[in-house]
Amino acid sequence: MLELWGGVECSVVRIRGTYRDQLAETGHRDRIADLDAIAGLGIRTVRYPILWEHVAPADPESLDWSWHDARLPRLHRLGIRVIAGLVHHGSGPRYTSLADPAFPTRLARYARQVAARYPWIDRFTPVNEPLTTARFAGLYGHWYPHRRSEGDFLRMVVTQCRAVLQAMRAIRTVTPGAQLIQTEDIGKTFSTPALADQAAYENERRWLSLDLLCGRVGRAHPWFGRCLAHGVSQADLEDFLTGDACPAVIGANHYLTSERYLDERVRAYPKPLRGGNGRHRYADVEAVRMRHLADQTGPKARLKEVWERYRQSLAVTEVHHGCSRDDQLRWFAEVWQAALDLRADHVPVAAVTLWSLFGAVDWNSLLLRRASDYEPGAFDIRSPQPRLTTLGRAARDLAATGQTGHPVLTAPGWWRRSGRYYAPDPHEAEPVYQDREADQAAIAVLRDAGHYAEAVAQICAARGLKSIILGEAALPAALSYAKIWAVLDPTTLPTAATAHRYPGGSFWSDFRAGTRLAALSGQADVPFLTFSSGLVFDGRTEGAPTEADPVRPSSLFGRSAAEREARVREAHPGALIARTGLVFGQGDERDMALQLLLDPPEGWSWSFRKAALIAPTYLPDLVHAALDLLIDGETGLWHLANAGGTTWPDFVRRLAAAAGQPRTEPCCGIGSGPPIPLASGRGAVMPTLDDAIARYAEAVLRPLRLSGLAAE
Repeated sequence: MLELWGGVECSVVRIRGTYRDQLAETGHRDRIADLDAIAGLGIRTVRYPILWEHVAPADPESLDWSWHDARLPRLHRLGIRVIAGLVHHGSGPRYTSLADPAFPTRLARYARQVAARYPWIDRFTPVNEPLTTARFAGLYGHWYPHRRSEGDFLRMVVTQCRAVLQAMRAIRTVTPGAQLIQTEDIGKTFSTPALADQAAYENERRWLSLDLLCGRVGRAHPWFGRCLAHGVSQADLEDFLTGDACPAVIGANHYLTSERYLDERVRAYPKPLRGGNGRHRYADVEAVRMRHLADQTGPKARLKEVWERYRQSLAVTEVHHGCSRDDQLRWFAEVWQAALDLRADHVPVAAVTLWSLFGAVDWNSLLLRRASDYEPGAFDIRSPQPRLTTLGRAARDLAATGQTGHPVLTAPGWWRRSGRYYAPDPHEAEPVYQDREADQAAIAVLRDAGHYAEAVAQICAARGLKSIILGEAALPAALSYAKIWAVLDPTTLPTAATAHRYPGGSFWSDFRAGTRLAALSGQADVPFLTFSSGLVFDGRTEGAPTEADPVRPSSLFGRSAAEREARVREAHPGALIARTGLVFGQGDERDMALQLLLDPPEGWSWSFRKAALIAPTYLPDLVHAALDLLIDGETGLWHLANAGGTTWPDFVRRLAAAAGQPRTEPCCGIGSGPPIPLASGRGAVMPTLDDAIARYAEAVLRPLRLSGLAAE
């Protein structure tokens, strides 16, 4: 049976004089209860760190095992087998580095100490992804010691592989049967005919670390002479031929961006993807976005290559994708199915590893930017306690039964949808994979929300989520005959926008339709998502109110919104209700942010409460976050507003600055009603307001040349 393994993102990467520590940044370092959460998924094997940089950071003679002594025995008692990682994308503690010839000997000494302290651990990954780490540290200069040459790269690959070899020898003096589980990225490079030589070079290079460890780099190997020419000793290369470092299991790490395509037609691609090798300029792009490679990419093809080259047992030791929740699940499901298919073809794939169980921070920049960009995993750590996501639910199902299901899996991931392609050549063949929309489960979106319903449908389409816009009268039939898996009611958003424009809120919003929709969904046992307003509060709560605070509206609209919430929850106890603030970002004449920067329409309030706090919310962020929660199976009240409340005048200033307007004082003010900041006690899942305004400016303000419009 195919096993489900788990992994904790644990990279300790040195960048210049500082370290990035993913155990600290994801909070796992401080939550021992995470181990019970892992066990609760049914996972019985986990890649777990005993990192050199943590145990002996300043002095090889001074080792602090306290953190590991609390956790590793607990994992053992929980029945979870540990694959111990000793260096994970690191350069070691400060007293060594990947450029240090003594790195292998020093790591081997530490590895023996680990084995002696935890004798029940019999699986090790002394160095994670040595070739990938050498690329980022020795070839591209991203990580310490920040070198940029083929010679530095090759010496770092060999140094890390020698560290693996010597570490396993040292471990086996204590644990004779210890196994090496060696991980490496298994990406492949494709190219146009003009760049075939560069692609061939990269495809030979990608095997170097595994070839060394498997004892394949003899005199006839294409990289043997190249290594010697760059200062690697022949004795060091020949030491691998003993086979002492041959992995018991090759751990293949495969990411969607690991497969690349090189094309000399650089103008056909976005500027950030353009580069070269010093001799040729070319674009280096994701191979999954090329039409003619549609049947040559993916986890099944890459795993099969590893098997055909080494004939060793395999495991997929990292599966993660930083994207929307639905595509995260689709990617994991595709890799799992690829492993099942290969096992059916007698390829010994032992396991698939759900990596980043507690997510990862800033990996979209290789940890180079401190932007706090968080990617959830099986758990989302932005809640007071890690919150189970749909990935975690899928893991629990797979561990128990080997099967999982979710309506979003009826649609393909973005890497299988026809809209993914770059199109530099109009004569390229049509995609092999065609989206089968008729077979997809759908979200019913209520039409009465007008342009908000259209915006929701557009975001759903961008995520590969089929949606059907319909009226209330058509919902019963759709629930009976269509493949509706959720009902989304955004009809409160336009009425809330009106309430924000007239802060006195002197009108009553009819809640009867929302109650009927919730009841219909509940009777059909279909999840129901709707929106509410922060105007259910009167602004007198100390601090920003959370979901646990009692409602206390001070306006007619606020009272009607509170009544609607209560009636919806009564009609559908499992409903998801997202409270939000001032919504902006429609990008048309109804967009409040645009109206604030231009002349506001007549009828708006002109009094300015400078101290009043508000909770602006970027519409795409609101919808994406609400959809993620819906897919995760969340219910009840959630507060969704961009983090970092502001005031009316400050909001206008920030919008003006993002639009490139010189104005420092807002031309108008609104907000005679109570302040309405919002905070969440359930999870801070929304991006910051600064980030939202920056993206809004890029998507809406700058294309409209708002600065010029406002000056007229």
